[in-house]
Amino acid sequence: MVLFPVVLMLFALGMERVENRLRKLLEPDEEVQQYLDKASNAEVKELTKLGLPAAVAKMRRRKGGRPRSEDLDVARAS
Repeated sequence: MVLFPVVLMLFALGMERVENRLRKLLEPDEEVQQYLDKASNAEVKELTKLGLPAAVAKMRRRKGGRPRSEDLDVARAS
């Protein structure tokens, strides 16, 4: 009975660390945020259909920017 508060406190501290790591992983990077800020309704629908990497690759091609090698791999896969 005495160990329960200690175990509960350790569990809460551990979950806080997990939450902080997940928050860092889930924060959109600058490029994703830029895409979401400028995306039209059609582009958002394309994003849901193709996924983010393919949609960003298509946006880069449309802008005339040089696609990265990861984008080419994603574009070939879709």
